[in-house]
Amino acid sequence: MATQQRRARSRRLAFVAAAVAASAALASGHTVAAGAGAARSDEPPSAPAPVATPAAPAAPAVPSAPSIVPAPAATAPARPAPAFGAYLDYGPRGVTRMAQLSTWLGGAELRVGHTYLPGDRWSNIEGRPGFLDVWANWRREKADRLLVLNVPMMERNEEGVPDHEVRRLLREGAAGRFDHHFRALAERLVELGVPDTVLVLGWEMNGITYTHRCGPDPEAWKQYWNRIVTTMRAVPGQEFRFDFTPSRGRDAVPWTQCYPGDDTVDIIGMDAYDQPRGMSFDEQVKEPYGLQQHVEFAKAHGKAISFPEWGLFRNGDNAEYMKRMLAWMDEHKPLYQTLTDYCPHGVWQCDANPRASEVYRSFLFGRDDAPDPAPTTPALPPAPTPTPQPTEPAPERPAGCSPLDLGDWVEYWIGGKLCLRLDWWSRTR
Repeated sequence: MATQQRRARSRRLAFVAAAVAASAALASGHTVAAGAGAARSDEPPSAPAPVATPAAPAAPAVPSAPSIVPAPAATAPARPAPAFGAYLDYGPRGVTRMAQLSTWLGGAELRVGHTYLPGDRWSNIEGRPGFLDVWANWRREKADRLLVLNVPMMERNEEGVPDHEVRRLLREGAAGRFDHHFRALAERLVELGVPDTVLVLGWEMNGITYTHRCGPDPEAWKQYWNRIVTTMRAVPGQEFRFDFTPSRGRDAVPWTQCYPGDDTVDIIGMDAYDQPRGMSFDEQVKEPYGLQQHVEFAKAHGKAISFPEWGLFRNGDNAEYMKRMLAWMDEHKPLYQTLTDYCPHGVWQCDANPRASEVYRSFLFGRDDAPDPAPTTPALPPAPTPTPQPTEPAPERPAGCSPLDLGDWVEYWIGGKLCLRLDWWSRTR
């Protein structure tokens, strides 16, 4: 019933509109301008449509790259394997042997060169002329190489200096007595073009071997470390990174007591050998101040980890240790790792460890630790070009004729727009 009533009202409105339009046409000499060949639907529009803003003329088609639909979020690519190398000799032979070790490893890229400054006298700790040149030359040959330099904090570093004297020397160092030696070293490294050297300063400070040990006075040791770092960082052009590297485990003093603070430490390393006798790798992970605590401590302080020294030791030719240690480093991604490659620790220059040697070689054979290129999203084919639709020709209307907007309802019933000539008054003069 409601539908019939709406249709009856529509017919009456249409009749009235047509009558009004006819009257206007007779009075003004109008013209009906209907689109040529325009078709009408069987039913009138359901409601007057809103006036649409005319579309801007289409610009000529310009060839362009097809739009790429963003790919779904993917799992982040795995980080590259750690940069690695080996300590092979502190002098020029160390550089030569790196190329030979790479050949033995099937062309694997040894990206880390590792050497030590002699700690016998201050002149050597300053980096005497000629000593570091060959290492600097090697480092500069490729932009992605890393030079790691162990730096003693005291002269007579392996001479068994007693605790009371070590304590005195640490306090003198904290007061600035030895600053000029480290300034000279920093200037030397910058002069050689290796200002980004990683400096393993005062390594294995938690033990009893070296004069730069921490145990006799941990507070003075930390102040002395901070003094050295501040002095070297003040040299123009430097980009050094300082590596705090204890030996694994508690040793003479917990290494956490020697940590000098986040402001002067860039990397937290660990020298980790297969010892003591009979200790399994799992125990090396879980022991106090062991491998797991090393990782967790570095993470808590926002630092990268490293393994400047590692290798076989008290447990002999231990293939299981070699396999587990290599896997540990692949899992935890140190900034770098360098095997100590001489007997009893090594695998290439030491014939006493054939089984571990086989594991090491097979694990690293042909390895390239450069990051894999990021996967590219395949280009999608261009979207098909829409088939052009024929457009209705513009309504023809006489010159000087202005269309009247009577609305969709009236125009539907009269078959087009009404056009009112604006010059009708001139024809009646």
